[in-house]
Amino acid sequence: MENKYDIIILGGGIAGLTAAIYAARANLKTVVLEKSVCGGLVNTTYLIENFPSRPGISGMDLMETVRDQVAAMGVEIREVIEVDRLDLDGPMKTVETDEGCLTAPVVILATGRSPRKLPLDTECEAIHYCAICDGSAYKDKNVLVVGGGNSGIEESMYLLSLGVKHITVIEQMDRLFASDKAQKDLLKNKGRVEIFTSTTIDSLEEENGRLNAVHLYDSKKEDHFKKEIHGIFVYMGHDTQTELFKELIALNDRGYIEAGDNMTTSLAGVFAAGDIVQKKFWQITTAMNDGTIAALNAAEYIRNMNCATDPA
Repeated sequence: MENKYDIIILGGGIAGLTAAIYAARANLKTVVLEKSVCGGLVNTTYLIENFPSRPGISGMDLMETVRDQVAAMGVEIREVIEVDRLDLDGPMKTVETDEGCLTAPVVILATGRSPRKLPLDTECEAIHYCAICDGSAYKDKNVLVVGGGNSGIEESMYLLSLGVKHITVIEQMDRLFASDKAQKDLLKNKGRVEIFTSTTIDSLEEENGRLNAVHLYDSKKEDHFKKEIHGIFVYMGHDTQTELFKELIALNDRGYIEAGDNMTTSLAGVFAAGDIVQKKFWQITTAMNDGTIAALNAAEYIRNMNCATDPA
């Protein structure tokens, strides 16, 4: 395994892969490390309708195209690799993985966010966080969707397209936060959708490992009620994936990196991009912006250090 690079990018989502494109164009030897498969949260999006030049494309298709572009530019992509430890001090950074140690003068952190887990003490296997991944198993069955934001409402539409019999949407706040258009589109499916606000899960009713029903509580009406449910899909927001470096990099009280305009962090030679960066809007295009800026500033940092390796 080659171990010396100009830039090591942690995370193969849209921010990390965009950074890789710009690093490759700067003729910098770059590797992308991804603990799963490239794509990040974009992979879980059924339909993207706000990406320039693509009026409608699935998240997986978009990210497959981006990954192919990065690989064609000569960037090394290592998927399903575990990063065990980071040493980010000093002029050369070290990344210890289950495949060996890598070094580089620059690390770009683009580890993104992960879905927030349902706060229930259960090992129920019918709780899911990705409709694209797991929705097909619930054709002709009843599903509970937790979360009334755009993700919850749009993924409910996708579940209906898979043949889910009935969807119950719950939101703990007193209103939905999805766009008016998304709400209206969902409500066109009369008889197949119910929506409850100010509502949370009390408990699950399981038998022999199968989910049969969910007990719900409407705090506004102070009403406990039961719904026959076979699967639960959770869209309650996301938490940053900063466990690897939370003791090394300054984070704000919400767990995000305050990267500033140059995508710099509290350590020289360490940049950040994408969903782990504090910002007002978390979108595919804003993550691409971060990746672009991080890579361009990283290239400038390396030139100033005069420590770039010869390209392979």
